[in-house]
Amino acid sequence: MKLGRKIDFAQIIVRTIGIMLLVVVVIGSIATLQSGRYTTEQWLNFIISGLAQGSIYALIALGYTMVYGVLRLINFAHGEVFMSGAFTAFFLADALDERGWIAQYPLPSLLAIVLLSAGISAAVALAVERIAYRPLRGTPRLVALITAIGASFFLQYTFRGFYGSGVKVYPNVPLLSGEIFGIQATLVVAFLSAMLMLGLLYALIQLTKTGRAIRAVSEDLETAALMGVDVNRTIAITFAIGGIMAGVAGVLYALIFKQVDFFMGFVPGIKAFTAAVLGGIGNIPGAAVGGLFLGVFEAIGPSLFLDGLGIPAAHQMKDAIAFTMLVLILIFRPTGILGERLATKRA
Repeated sequence: MKLGRKIDFAQIIVRTIGIMLLVVVVIGSIATLQSGRYTTEQWLNFIISGLAQGSIYALIALGYTMVYGVLRLINFAHGEVFMSGAFTAFFLADALDERGWIAQYPLPSLLAIVLLSAGISAAVALAVERIAYRPLRGTPRLVALITAIGASFFLQYTFRGFYGSGVKVYPNVPLLSGEIFGIQATLVVAFLSAMLMLGLLYALIQLTKTGRAIRAVSEDLETAALMGVDVNRTIAITFAIGGIMAGVAGVLYALIFKQVDFFMGFVPGIKAFTAAVLGGIGNIPGAAVGGLFLGVFEAIGPSLFLDGLGIPAAHQMKDAIAFTMLVLILIFRPTGILGERLATKRA
């Protein structure tokens, strides 16, 4: 009984903190809106930028959520899978730019860059699964978690050794330097490309034999094996798909932010993991929703929540805003926005 009271008391404290945070958010939002500091156009720009950023988080988050769905493993090396493709593809992008092909043949050039990035990321993801995770299958989860962190550091410093520690600047793409309906073309392309990839993934999971195998393994690995599903192959395909998504996200990230380096996967990786938890870990649509939700709140949050409270340099608090949103969601809905993992028929 005493233990039960302590647990209830702890829950009350957590919910009280959550309510206090909500009150601060509401007060700050009201004060900012009443001040008229930002125009409607500026708010729209924040939202558009947030959707583009959130699209990248969503693509990376798919790797986290799919691996968790089949193995109940948080692959903390996935941020480096994202980095590996974008960093490697820089050298192709730079070579194409030196020859003037990006300006003359932008679509084939971008397609080649994306394919190289996706291929490298998929290969790295497969290598991590085969070397680091498969031998540990069936061991306590803490062992795999520690291995994932070790794999993350190994990949960071391996690519640092391959490509150097300096920041590489992606070339400009003249085709994307303009605007589409008054919106920066790069942001539009990033959002539409991410939505296309999400749609293709959902179709793969729902409509193909491979998708059915992934859903079966996600539901019950042992039973799926008894029913004739090649579990090792299915898990490898899941890692490869997550790597492809991360590779595409890496190029989109590079087109928006222009810079890549060996450490670039850390922060987007943590944000994408946050997005996966936010939407419901193991839930594919949840990862997409969580990524978009996180991107938008990260973009508008500092201005909306903090400017009205008179906090200086509010935009430097965007990471704090993102993780505060995660805390609030998990306090009031611990399973995430759409719930943790979908049943087989709804994956």
